Amino acid sequence: MKRIQTITSVGLVALSLALSACQKEQAVQKPDTETASQDEIKKVSIGFQKSSLTLLVARDEKFIEQQFPHAEVEWKEFPAGPQLLEALAVGAVDYGAVGNTPPIFAQAAGKDLNYAGYEVYGDQSLALVVPPQSPIQNISQLKGKRIALQKGSNAHEFLSKILAKAGLKWTDIQPIWLPPADARAAFDKKSVDAWAIWDPFLAAAEVQGHARVITQTGDFDKTYAFYVANPKFISAHPNAASRILKALNQSDQWIVSHQQVALGIYQKNTGLAPEVAKKAFERRVKPAPINPLSPEVIQAQQNIADEFQKLGLIPGKLEIQLIVWTPPTH
Repeated sequence: MKRIQTITSVGLVALSLALSACQKEQAVQKPDTETASQDEIKKVSIGFQKSSLTLLVARDEKFIEQQFPHAEVEWKEFPAGPQLLEALAVGAVDYGAVGNTPPIFAQAAGKDLNYAGYEVYGDQSLALVVPPQSPIQNISQLKGKRIALQKGSNAHEFLSKILAKAGLKWTDIQPIWLPPADARAAFDKKSVDAWAIWDPFLAAAEVQGHARVITQTGDFDKTYAFYVANPKFISAHPNAASRILKALNQSDQWIVSHQQVALGIYQKNTGLAPEVAKKAFERRVKPAPINPLSPEVIQAQQNIADEFQKLGLIPGKLEIQLIVWTPPTH
């Protein structure tokens, strides 16, 4: 009888171990839904500009790769937001960083995009500058002047606000549509009277060209920069945008904690002179957390779109809310 009990006990232990092993095997074989979704992503393409410090640090520190360990992360540089959004619309880029105006022109042109996040733009990071010996002292003297800017960029909306404040219309000036590098050449040759431009091109013009600031973003309402995404990519990978935002905020926090190293990364990646990189870096908002769009930010974009429609800069009414990504609920 005692032998039977012993055998029975041994059998029960063996059965218990077998069941336990089976359960563990099942647990291993049943992947987390979100992880499986991420594993399906084979490639993530990120568009950036020289002003995109958060993305530059994310690239160097591989924060995006940490969120997508099984994907190839591709980085593509663009001179300005409109060119980046052209690439995003045709699927050549999945995510990117742009100013407040390029998404409005892109939406008006029927291009595919989603707003995925935003950050606050620095008060001195975008300005209207003139050559050092220019007779122009204030915005009321801009009438009839040749003003360089990138069409469809945040400088476009910025100059629109300047003109409104000065009581001028677009027909009162001569806009010269040039990308930053060409605009800098025209500015140095004094082929234009003024230039609406953002950092680090602004810092370079000030440090190397001794440009004089007439007005800057801090003289107006709060300005935002945006992280945009390809809608097809978001639709195929619903959790990806949240992972991107997590990586971007890791990068932002890293910048705050490692400012000298971050400055070195900025200088190395942009090829800027040390004093230029330092000037642009110091004007950056720190910290600059990246969040999904709030009602206040959506309304700010809607106000710009409505103003552009009124001025005839875009053909019709836009609804910004329609292309705003919202985080999935779990």
